[in-house]
Amino acid sequence: MSPYDPSAYPPFAVTVDLVVLTVRRHALCALVVRRGEQPFQGRWALPGGFVRGDEDLAAAAARELAEETGLCAHDPAMPGAGNGAHLEQLATYGDPKRDPRMRVVSVAHLVLAPDLPAPRAGGDANSARWAPVDEVLAVGDEGAAGLAFDHAQILADGVERARSKIEYSSLATAFCPPEFTVGELRRVYEAVWGVALDPRNFHRKVTGTPGFLVPTGGTTTRQGGRPAQLFRAGGATLLNPPMLRPEV
Repeated sequence: MSPYDPSAYPPFAVTVDLVVLTVRRHALCALVVRRGEQPFQGRWALPGGFVRGDEDLAAAAARELAEETGLCAHDPAMPGAGNGAHLEQLATYGDPKRDPRMRVVSVAHLVLAPDLPAPRAGGDANSARWAPVDEVLAVGDEGAAGLAFDHAQILADGVERARSKIEYSSLATAFCPPEFTVGELRRVYEAVWGVALDPRNFHRKVTGTPGFLVPTGGTTTRQGGRPAQLFRAGGATLLNPPMLRPEV
């Protein structure tokens, strides 16, 4: 039997890329960073980086999230912690030519959080910004204006995951503060789906879905006008009936 020779195998690396979505000024926005190093120096890209030898994928994604946004990933074992961002694995991307340096497989993650502050650049990035997803995805992935690597496809997949998942789950509340109004939640759906919703029908659906919203007993006037009732996310993870996306 021949001895095991690690050098006989081609070099291989694993990265994590983050589709970080938030709602800013009533628009669905993604975090993008301008690359400070080759390859694709000067191009906008999704935040991410190589998985270290001593960490698993979830730990790598949480580390990159903290480095790029200062956010901690929400720990499902601590449901009372309201300052964590929703973090879930999105998909794996392994086209042999996706990275010109070497064979690199990326495990992308989707991150959702309420209105986030101005981002700070970290790692090999020299600037970062929140970009409306419609503007980013309207630009082709060819040329200097497009996203680096295959990040346009990863972003599109992450946006579609968010759009479809808020139909049947309570995921939309991840874009809201711990206490929110029905109007604020409706604007999340409108921003993610890119459509206008009838306020009365929306209020009836979300308040009539068991376990979706729980009244806090408080009110707020932060939206102006009459005091609006405050809610928090209920314990339901699946919505029955679902909030179907309007056809456009």
